[in-house]
Amino acid sequence: MAAMMQPQIILLKEGTDTSQGKAQLVSNINACMAVADVVRTTLGPRGMDKLIHDDKGNTTISNDGATIMKLLDIIHPAAKILVDIAKSQDSEVGDGTTTVVLLAGEFLKEAKPFVEEGVHPQNLIRSYRTASNMAIEKVKELAVSIEGKSLEEKKSLLAKCAATTLSSKLIGGEKEFFASMVVDAVLAIGNDDRLNMIGIKKVPGGTMRDSFLVDGVAFKKTFSYAGFEQQPKKFVNPKILLLNIELELKSEKENAEIRLSDPAQYQSIVDAEWNIIYDKLDKCVKSGAKVVLSRLAIGDLATQYFADRDIFCAGRVSEEDLQRVAAAAGGTVQTTVNNVIDEVLGSCEIFEEKQVGNERFNIFSGCPSGKTATIVLRGGADQFIEEAERSLHDAIMIVRRAVKNSTVVPGGGAIDMEISRFLRQHARSIQGKSQLFINSYAKALEIIPRQLCDNAGFDATDVLNKLRQKHALASGEGAPYGVDINTGGIADSFANFVWEPAVVKINAINAATEAACLILSVDETVKNPKSESAQGDAAAGAMGGMGGRGRGRGRGMRRR
Repeated sequence: MAAMMQPQIILLKEGTDTSQGKAQLVSNINACMAVADVVRTTLGPRGMDKLIHDDKGNTTISNDGATIMKLLDIIHPAAKILVDIAKSQDSEVGDGTTTVVLLAGEFLKEAKPFVEEGVHPQNLIRSYRTASNMAIEKVKELAVSIEGKSLEEKKSLLAKCAATTLSSKLIGGEKEFFASMVVDAVLAIGNDDRLNMIGIKKVPGGTMRDSFLVDGVAFKKTFSYAGFEQQPKKFVNPKILLLNIELELKSEKENAEIRLSDPAQYQSIVDAEWNIIYDKLDKCVKSGAKVVLSRLAIGDLATQYFADRDIFCAGRVSEEDLQRVAAAAGGTVQTTVNNVIDEVLGSCEIFEEKQVGNERFNIFSGCPSGKTATIVLRGGADQFIEEAERSLHDAIMIVRRAVKNSTVVPGGGAIDMEISRFLRQHARSIQGKSQLFINSYAKALEIIPRQLCDNAGFDATDVLNKLRQKHALASGEGAPYGVDINTGGIADSFANFVWEPAVVKINAINAATEAACLILSVDETVKNPKSESAQGDAAAGAMGGMGGRGRGRGRGMRRR
């Protein structure tokens, strides 16, 4: 009796929401499946786009899994993990973001019936990890190297990888045009890892076909003063001076106090100010530079001075563009005009100012270091150009990865089907429950070809049966067969040049398995509403305090 009279132990604050056990795990799995359903239809060349309208009124049309996941304001704690893996896939490889989310969602979907039947999640996790390691080994085994080929061959192989990525994007119709452009841009920057060495400039108007690649640097004409029209707009082999100083007539008004006993002395002060600026300009001219770029303003006096001496100048050039000119032309950004020696000047074969659409562009081409390239994108609507930029970013990342890890695997769901077949075969050779779990992992991998068919409007069951039959051939010749989007049948993905870097698949399988295991290993969620309301109160208190201060000054802030 005494034991029954024990007081109840209250461990957590009142109002704390705790949910645990099987129901909690199933609820987390459902949340992740709901997220996967959002991006499900964007997979593949026939994938649909999503139009996302945020609270600021901005509209984004995108097909890119990572972009959609970032823009969806997901608050469910377990579902946020899927957003994170999409972001990590985007930053690590650039493409395959939709694949990652889909795979993770499917792994969880396959695990759900086992969890409901009372299987311990750790057993599932162990089998999933084993299956994932075997799948990755199989990808490496099936991958084909593109090393040791001549430059022309390598270029065409890389263009195939870029085209595969672009085929599922909005600009898929012009994928060959953009694929070769992306490959040229990536090969132009060589081994430089900095992505910002490839600039993408957007100019509304014209068609996609009007886009072009500048083998060097291009940026929009900066704000300029009168006198600019008289400057030459084209130079051959000019020297380029890069500055980080203002070339403006500055009156020393900051903290400067001068006491004059004679009004005539005032003129000498004015003259000194003019002499300072003329001295700076004179040194720029003497350096022999024909193009002067500065991150800060170049005033009207300087513009006119340079125009009289046939020198082109541009002020307020953005930091990124200035750094790219420095990398390409081989110059160094100077913070003073004293002692400007030849070593700090850059050079290029041709500098010209050109009209692109309704914008003027300054273009430096034929740069000696050649470690940079600029893609100028044209297109009808702003949203369209934005999406084209995101698509090109993915393609650039893919080509960079393919250059570094030069192995490719067949796309179009071929590799997924082959791994699935391999895991099914392996599952039969082991005993115990893990046979079922590895089988379910293998089944989950089939979501990629299945979804490709669904998105293209084909009969998925029919196509998958054909694929299974082809992949089951003992000779192994069916391994590269995947979904043929054009005919609704199956085709050899390698022969059709539907390739993707092996690293994309490896990363996707790894990240998706990790996310699924992480969600399966969570069995309790504790939500503390007190801390949330405490934050709200603190914020409200701070606002109230500001309001109080405002009233004290005479003009009160209106209370909300």
